[in-house]
Amino acid sequence: MTYVVDDKCINCVHTDCVSVCPVDCFYEGPNMLVINPDECIDCGLCEPECPEDAIRSEDEADSWWLEMNAKLSYHEGWEMIDEQKPPMEGHEEASKIENKKELLRIDFVEI
Repeated sequence: MTYVVDDKCINCVHTDCVSVCPVDCFYEGPNMLVINPDECIDCGLCEPECPEDAIRSEDEADSWWLEMNAKLSYHEGWEMIDEQKPPMEGHEEASKIENKKELLRIDFVEI
């Protein structure tokens, strides 16, 4: 099993989750993080650290997000992140948006 980042992370990118990950399975793209399911050890340490509640276990996650986390963690330009940094500028406003799926910045997958 793995954990999955969903649309609540888009345009927020808090990295509290990254700082507790023992296997460095988080990858950062232009405006969100994803979890590589092949690297995640299902420890669950990241889930309570996310201030946006954007991390779900595989059984609670939408299958579309499970697929996106897998694809994006291997996509060129999405780099492994293992150190905490400040959230994106404007994250306070972004966290108020309900469904942010259409805001995901990717260039190879239709949403």
